[in-house]
Amino acid sequence: MADNGTSVAGGEALLFLTDEQLRKGIEAMFFAYRGFTADPDRILEKLAYGRAHHRALHFIHRQSGLTVNTLLAVLGVTKQSLNRVLRTLIDDGLVESRIGRRDKRERHLYLTEKGTALERELSEAQRVRMRAAYRTAGPQAVAGFRQVLEAMMDLDMRRQYLMLRDGV
Repeated sequence: MADNGTSVAGGEALLFLTDEQLRKGIEAMFFAYRGFTADPDRILEKLAYGRAHHRALHFIHRQSGLTVNTLLAVLGVTKQSLNRVLRTLIDDGLVESRIGRRDKRERHLYLTEKGTALERELSEAQRVRMRAAYRTAGPQAVAGFRQVLEAMMDLDMRRQYLMLRDGV
């Protein structure tokens, strides 16, 4: 047995974790998330935007042309909440909404050049932090970290994530 709580032979995780080990993991996640969002938050604050704006920009960039309904499903927010965010991003020239070609009721979302530049700036701040952490932890830890995150997702959320990840 290795000191980190895994079996050396198969890499099998212990089936039992103490409350103290779980508490440490939860606290590490809180502090890591705070660090992960700190740099983008500073950029967003200057523009009077919040994390919802960042998430919208991220997923519109990730899947250019996605519909408002798809974005609603991915973000898991109310229509009213998303409309407020989109209205700001559209009014500020960061996002463009186009009527669907096949279905005129659909609105497809695209980043403008200005929106792409802001998304790149926000994401680069997070990539720098992730890249440094991944390099420090090593490939096995990175794979394990991703497995833990995926295992924490609700089933529907995991399906959405896997579809986005795999480009489906």
